[in-house]
Amino acid sequence: MQRVVIFGATSGIAEATAREFAKDGAAFVLVGRSAEALGDLGDDLKVRGAASVETLQADLGDIGALSGLCAEARDRLGSVDVALIAHGVLPDQEACEASAEALLDALQVNSISPAVLMSELAQFMLAQGHGSLVVLSSVAGDRGRPSNYIYGASKAMLSVLGEGMALKLKERGVKVLVVKPGFVDTKMTAAFEKGALWASAAQVGGHIAKAIRAGKSGVLYTPRWWELIMLIITLAPGFIVKRM
Repeated sequence: MQRVVIFGATSGIAEATAREFAKDGAAFVLVGRSAEALGDLGDDLKVRGAASVETLQADLGDIGALSGLCAEARDRLGSVDVALIAHGVLPDQEACEASAEALLDALQVNSISPAVLMSELAQFMLAQGHGSLVVLSSVAGDRGRPSNYIYGASKAMLSVLGEGMALKLKERGVKVLVVKPGFVDTKMTAAFEKGALWASAAQVGGHIAKAIRAGKSGVLYTPRWWELIMLIITLAPGFIVKRM
């Protein structure tokens, strides 16, 4: 039985990934802001086969509370086999450009909070000698673009941190997986016009669960075609990227 803790559990991708592990009879601790949404998700996971579900209501932007949250989740599960860090916001680019406070708020939620969780959870997993630590980054972090460089920069930090941790910790039994989704149809992107490159949360959640089950460490682009797309964008000259 896998013991799974999910931070930002009610985000679309996190919910879809949790449903995959519920099919395997996993035990969960779900962490998020809305007690009602966590309860609804917990009921859904039990119907789908979860062995047990506990919830922790928390503001994941409160950096000082994160260490205690990690310890409580571990204590409730006994140990942590899989930890998924999935919370984040899509900040208003213009507001962040105009206000240092708005910029710092976005970075605290998207970068600092996940980074602290990654550090705390890695120590738990190193102590027990195993575990899969998964963090949601984004293809937006692969190259700065005029339209979303604040969001991209926040995700770039997680990508570099996670990729480095993956290389360092794998030899000690801890797998670190940086997930870089492309365009995903979720509540956060509800206002965006959808096209051929968009994937569903269920597709992405399935890819993540499959990679974890296979013991993958490093980077996962999902859907896979984004690896080629981002290679092209990364190598493209600046005058082309400027138009994106």
